Amino acid sequence: MASSPPARKTFDRSIVEGSIGPAVWRLAWPTMLQNVIAGLQGIIDHAMVGHFVGYTGNAAVGVSWQIIIVVIVFAVSVFTGMGVLVARFAGANQPDKVNRVVYQAFLTAAGLAVVLGAVGWIAAPALLDLVRAEPAVHAQALPFLRTMFVGFIGMMMFFMLSGAFRAAGDPHTPLRLGIAMTVLTIAFNVVLIPAIGTLGAAYGTVASSTLVSAWGIWRLMRPASVIHFGRGMDRRPDFTIIRSLFRFGLPTGVQGIAMNIAGVLLLRFIGSLAQSAEAQAAFAVGYTELFSLITWTSVGLMGASSTVAGQNLGAGHPDRALAGVRVASHIGLGVAAVVGAMFLLVPRYLLAIFGMTDVRVIDIAAQLLRYLSVSGFFITVALCYTGALQGTGDTRSPLYISIFSQIVIPLGLCSFFQATSTLQPAHIWAAILSGHVARCTLSVARFRQQKWRSIAVDIDPAPPLATEESGLS
Repeated sequence: MASSPPARKTFDRSIVEGSIGPAVWRLAWPTMLQNVIAGLQGIIDHAMVGHFVGYTGNAAVGVSWQIIIVVIVFAVSVFTGMGVLVARFAGANQPDKVNRVVYQAFLTAAGLAVVLGAVGWIAAPALLDLVRAEPAVHAQALPFLRTMFVGFIGMMMFFMLSGAFRAAGDPHTPLRLGIAMTVLTIAFNVVLIPAIGTLGAAYGTVASSTLVSAWGIWRLMRPASVIHFGRGMDRRPDFTIIRSLFRFGLPTGVQGIAMNIAGVLLLRFIGSLAQSAEAQAAFAVGYTELFSLITWTSVGLMGASSTVAGQNLGAGHPDRALAGVRVASHIGLGVAAVVGAMFLLVPRYLLAIFGMTDVRVIDIAAQLLRYLSVSGFFITVALCYTGALQGTGDTRSPLYISIFSQIVIPLGLCSFFQATSTLQPAHIWAAILSGHVARCTLSVARFRQQKWRSIAVDIDPAPPLATEESGLS
């Protein structure tokens, strides 16, 4: 007797029904754990590069990732649009629309990866010149950066898969994907970094992301998946849905670009310091790696806030969106307190993990960590409320807030200090903190206005979306 096919996994209705606290935690902890593990992968990579190459290798990896993140944030902005639609349709229990949206996001991601990878390869030398990488750093960063651009499609698919499953209320599949990619990356890098130096870290990341993404795409073909690409699905591009992805996603992409261009321009200020290479290494380890223990955890909470807000609007329960973001921010504050205490109490032990032995680098990095121990409280709340705004479909407000808080304030302060006195590392660290305070204050205030309640989305019939401006006036 032939066995019946496995039943399709249904959406988790506890997100829109019952107690809100446990629902937020069930969504948040897998993503928080995934991001912490991914952050530990970055720490291990930097530690190995620091031990086998030196602090110029740390600076090369840090500078390269600052550039790569700008490109990634723009490219994956389409997945924010995907998340808005998927969460809303999952909350309304409409699986066919969820599947259609994710498939169109898959097609869009593949096309963007090819185009941006080619452009990135060509533009890599000019991008490194933009951040004023020293010759020794430039020499190691260029092959690293070009390799990452060539293998861009693996990372694109990884982010697409993670965002789709998370928005549909399944945070465990992204966790499995993230753990697999981290384990593979570490395994590759343990072999490759001692053999070929900084470039080995790029090869390891490209190989692991490609393998894991291939497995994730295969999983979408399985009938038991909560998101399923069935055999009878229309495989053609649907430009109505693709336009919807970009309509909601592009403001997030511009927001991400604005934030990360600010990071690149901050590197220019760091590059103008008297001890530029030491300060760049301190920034790469202190901000890019150690602070990620707070930011990547908070990104997990941002994802939970986004899913809870979007699904509950889809189910007609907007008050649960308000309660959900409060729960998420309280969790984030607890994490920020623990990590911030470590930054204050044992900074030199944390820096020693990365092979930092130069006294000048250690002093600058320890000073940065003191500022970041305070910044963590503000950035975690800001990210939780940003996620809630984006999940409801209000993707424009975070854009405006980010331009003001992540560009105008920190870069304006750095320019002021540089014009009125000799620019010091502490001036740059204070500018970063000021931007985080502003972002938190404005994000909370905007969400509490509750104008997102009236934002409506759909993909059938045309026009696919109600005017977003109705919720943003």
